[in-house]
Amino acid sequence: MPGFREVQYYLAGLWLLIRLDPRGFRYLDMSERGVNRSFWAMAWCLPPMGISWLWWRQAFLRSMPPEADVDFAFYFRLGLVELANWFVPLVFAGLLLLAFRMGERFAPVVVSINWLGVPLSYINGLLLALVFFLPGSVGLVSLLLLAFMLAQVFVLARILRMICHGHALMVGALTLVLLVPSMILSEYLQHFLGIYPA
Repeated sequence: MPGFREVQYYLAGLWLLIRLDPRGFRYLDMSERGVNRSFWAMAWCLPPMGISWLWWRQAFLRSMPPEADVDFAFYFRLGLVELANWFVPLVFAGLLLLAFRMGERFAPVVVSINWLGVPLSYINGLLLALVFFLPGSVGLVSLLLLAFMLAQVFVLARILRMICHGHALMVGALTLVLLVPSMILSEYLQHFLGIYPA
């Protein structure tokens, strides 16, 4: 598992890419080993993921009878949703790149998206933690989450612009493919698995 210093190094590369500085690619390992190691980002996302699961448990139990509780199966299903949200958009991105004969850019997309997930998960976890510690801040957190979502689109598009060498149509298509399916899939799977608040 990559250590903190290594993750910092990758994030520094992403920051350079967000600033449209091509030197950022030097910080990211685009080899097959680097692609495989980038999936350790999921392990780095476990702490903020735990916060979001506790928030989801609270929302779920509010919609249930007072005596209701959740068991291990509830968290297992949440884990399945997280895995689907992580992998399915990457599969769609790979198919899109193959369809346009740009398959060589799949590795940079995977490495960048995986490591970008780390800071995004922590920011999301921090915003949800505010709801726990400041119950009256729900309205403010909702606005912050909206701003965070818009910032996420902006950051993602900037990184993809560097990977796709400014090909605007591909940047737009990849941004949609990486964001929209996970939103649709999340809601569908949460309903299907019975973990969506009634």
